[in-house]
Amino acid sequence: MDLATLLGLIAAFGLVVGGMTAGGAPGAYLDGPSLLIVLGGTLAVTAIGFSPSDLRLVHAVILRALFRRVEDPTTAAAKALRLADHAKTGGVLALETRLKSEVVDGLRMSPFFKRGLDLVVDGLPSQQIENILSREVEAMAARHAKAAGMLRRAAEVAPAMGLIGTLVGLVQMLGALDDPAKIGPAMALALITTLYGAMLANMVFAPLAAKLERNSEDELLVQHVYLTAASSISRLENPRHLATALNAVLPPDRRLRHVE
Repeated sequence: MDLATLLGLIAAFGLVVGGMTAGGAPGAYLDGPSLLIVLGGTLAVTAIGFSPSDLRLVHAVILRALFRRVEDPTTAAAKALRLADHAKTGGVLALETRLKSEVVDGLRMSPFFKRGLDLVVDGLPSQQIENILSREVEAMAARHAKAAGMLRRAAEVAPAMGLIGTLVGLVQMLGALDDPAKIGPAMALALITTLYGAMLANMVFAPLAAKLERNSEDELLVQHVYLTAASSISRLENPRHLATALNAVLPPDRRLRHVE
């Protein structure tokens, strides 16, 4: 689980709820019609610009952002170098036995890397392997960009729906000036919808979009490490050359040194 995301959400809402409670009458901040207008309206308006498959995609990607951490690129590079050593020593076919297990030398195999090594074992040329894996990486980046775009769009719509709810509440209030009992609920609707819209946009949708974009960048780096490794292993290059190539794409503080 990505604790930074979860703890951040809990802390943000906890501080807001704490402020509401300290001011007294926390129940005054709960309003069903306001929530219906803002949350329901935001989801409906956002869905207009996307297909049903896109909506299912963003649900899955949000869950990945909350409950799945991206693999460390240094660990991925070390894993790739170990398998490159095995291939250099015993040949490409020596990888076939190791690929039958999900864990190699105590490290869990990435499905993406395993697919790349399966192509190596099948004897595909390195250029063809690079093309296949590159297309898969590009498709993954497109999915992540679309999911983040949907959340960005929701962050834009939520305040607007809050404003719409405010106008609805003001209209109701002005229409009930002759009935004081109706003025209070109408005013609450007018104010709380703005609060709900601001909270959803700035405490949920925009932070999650930023998290997805950050995760996508990290995952693209890991996939590039595996793509480079699969291509190098298919050519049976010296693992030292692979270490040099991997260090060229890794951040300075995460680079490694290959030791024979």
